Amino acid sequence: MTFTLADRWLWDSWYVRDGDLWHGYFLEAPKAIGDPEQRHWNVSIHHATSPDLVEWTSLGTCFRPAEGPAWDDGTTWTGSVVRGDDGRWHLFYTGTSRAERCLKQRIGHAVSDDLHAWERVGDGPALDIGPPYEEHDPARWHDRAFRDPWVMGDPRGAGWLMFFTARRGDVADTRSAGAIGLATSPDLLAWRLEPPVFTGGFGELEVPQVFEAGGRWVCLFCTGAPYWSQESRDALGIARTGTHYLLADDPRGPWTIAPGPLLDAAPFPRRYAARIVETEAGLRLLGFRWFDREGGPFVGAISDPEPVEVLEGGLLRRAEDGPAGPDLG
Repeated sequence: MTFTLADRWLWDSWYVRDGDLWHGYFLEAPKAIGDPEQRHWNVSIHHATSPDLVEWTSLGTCFRPAEGPAWDDGTTWTGSVVRGDDGRWHLFYTGTSRAERCLKQRIGHAVSDDLHAWERVGDGPALDIGPPYEEHDPARWHDRAFRDPWVMGDPRGAGWLMFFTARRGDVADTRSAGAIGLATSPDLLAWRLEPPVFTGGFGELEVPQVFEAGGRWVCLFCTGAPYWSQESRDALGIARTGTHYLLADDPRGPWTIAPGPLLDAAPFPRRYAARIVETEAGLRLLGFRWFDREGGPFVGAISDPEPVEVLEGGLLRRAEDGPAGPDLG
């Protein structure tokens, strides 16, 4: 069974394990708004728990936009959760302001002792944009991309790394300007903006997730078919909406786009914003169900976890695809 709510759509998600229990965080919007395309502007964060990533217990809304006026009174979008050196849980999320028509994204920080009740840290963002990342240029793109923070411990030692979605303003082709950005911190509080670890291939590389598999580092990302560069079309084949990944020997890069086809794609947007989690049984992929058939209604539910195999060289393959490649039906 998939995780679905009768009165709410669910989409982007992230997961953290505490003991024997998985905690899932999901963007949610009430179906009462009628148009699923309006979900982005009517968003909060839903919390659920599961022993196996299949059977979920809904705990309800756990975080929402500030009452305002505030830098994040417009939206609270995708993020990640980590346990800090202080023993507390830290949520990093994407926020926007109604005063800016939700066009300029920043990264926020909240803390919790129980993974459900979250308290904002300070009254401003944890991290804001700066060079070389692209500021808001309506002639190039409708928004300022600075979102989807993925925070993890620095494998080189003490401190923390934050990866996020951004763009480079000094890349002429907007469909090659998508970037995976980087920030570093000694304590999860003070963040230093670093140069991007990857730029190119797509106009957007959304919802990054960085992890180690098969002796290499993987950066999962999702993107839409309209945002492929010609270079990616030549290298990966037909442009599709879905989830793919970068490969590197170090999380700071250099990163390269894994050879195609995409890890998780179909002729229509079937599933998006996938995450890979490590379980006792191996890697498992989850994402939100966008459409179940071409031209069908938006589903807004979370897929069951699917096995992912790690091949030679750190390449990934959904187990159901087999050697012949992905099921694009």
